[in-house]
Amino acid sequence: MKAIKTSFRQMVASMPTEIKQEVDLEFAISNRIYELMTKRGLSKVEFAQALGKRPSEVTKWLSGQHNFTLRTISLLSAFFNEEVISVKAN
Repeated sequence: MKAIKTSFRQMVASMPTEIKQEVDLEFAISNRIYELMTKRGLSKVEFAQALGKRPSEVTKWLSGQHNFTLRTISLLSAFFNEEVISVKAN
């Protein structure tokens, strides 16, 4: 088990910074969607139906491995009437 942990840590350490940041953002967005979804008391199926999406698409969103488009982020922000992500303006 120790060798597996060491190998994993070595893989993560050798990952380019931009990939680490991308993965962190993907998980942060999926966590935010889950937070907003549960705040409303919605199941995956109810959430998907409300947006006219398939439950499998919502599952992908919540997996932390989905590459969100600005259109999808905007759709979700409008649906929840809250920001899914925020960007600091200069």
